[in-house]
Amino acid sequence: MAKQIRFTYDGVDYTLEFTRKSVERMENTGFIISEVFEKPMTLLPTLFAGAFLAHHRFVKRDVIDEIYAQLPDKQDLIAKLAEMYNEPISALLDEPEVEEGNVEWEASW
Repeated sequence: MAKQIRFTYDGVDYTLEFTRKSVERMENTGFIISEVFEKPMTLLPTLFAGAFLAHHRFVKRDVIDEIYAQLPDKQDLIAKLAEMYNEPISALLDEPEVEEGNVEWEASW
């Protein structure tokens, strides 16, 4: 099961999650996870906002920023978000179950 963060803010239930599609969308807008600690003022809030894309992509950025401002334990939150962000990337690299019908490949050099 995918890792998620759940909370209620202003009477609305939120589920934050990263999927392959949401990570791809973030990458297409220039987000680079390895730069988070080089540009924390820009990229930490962007990482948080990106977690809304999977289930709440139409939530306005000012609402997301309000929510972020109200959340405690931000260091732990950011660590969890980074772990969640990496989950779809790891899944992309997972090996398939060994079974008949798997595609065989070889290099020519």
